[in-house]
Amino acid sequence: METKLARIAQVAKERPGEKFTSLVHLIDVDMLLKCHHELNGNKASGIDEVTKAEYEENLLENIKMLHASLKKMAYKPQAVRRVYIPKPGSNKKRPLGIPAYEDKIVQLAVSKILSAIYEQDFLDNSYGFRPGRSCHDALRRLNNIIMTKKINWVVDADISGFFDHVDHDWMMKCLEVRIKDSKLLRIIARMLKAGIIEEGKFMWEKFLLLLKVKPLPTPKIYVSIFYGQQ
Repeated sequence: METKLARIAQVAKERPGEKFTSLVHLIDVDMLLKCHHELNGNKASGIDEVTKAEYEENLLENIKMLHASLKKMAYKPQAVRRVYIPKPGSNKKRPLGIPAYEDKIVQLAVSKILSAIYEQDFLDNSYGFRPGRSCHDALRRLNNIIMTKKINWVVDADISGFFDHVDHDWMMKCLEVRIKDSKLLRIIARMLKAGIIEEGKFMWEKFLLLLKVKPLPTPKIYVSIFYGQQ
């Protein structure tokens, strides 16, 4: 798997205009097993209430069933369990999404593929949510620039509630610039539309906002939209 990802990364770097048409086959049993082993077993569980230890009790069969559902395009991510945790340096709280365990595995697998491609496009001065980089690395780089260069201004800016308002349609269009594997794109789209559970309740208004659908009169219709959405 690592060899295949390294090859994809090489192609992405050498041919910036390359559009990858065959990627989803990389998410095989071996990759799913590797992703499972890489996950932190101490993390909170999603709405499935399944922990890493519990999933391991029948690991190989579970992974094979997950792979089969992905291969048949029958895989549908479960809604994310949302909790709120304290925000450092503020009285406010920030939302934290906790996926179901199998969704964590699939998300990590997809992330490996996307990273192999897009790490080649990112600028060297970009640090957010990138493998092998952290905020501490960014601070060290900033400190070096401030101490060794002629600096007049330091601007600290943040986008309020970015992940709550990011446009999923545009996100998919950005992915389509380099990815033409329709099956992989469908899996990602399903992840984005999985929905949110807060305090045991499905957040219909937020879900419909993601789908850009006007509110409908009865929850029964919402359910039909939710399970029929591709």
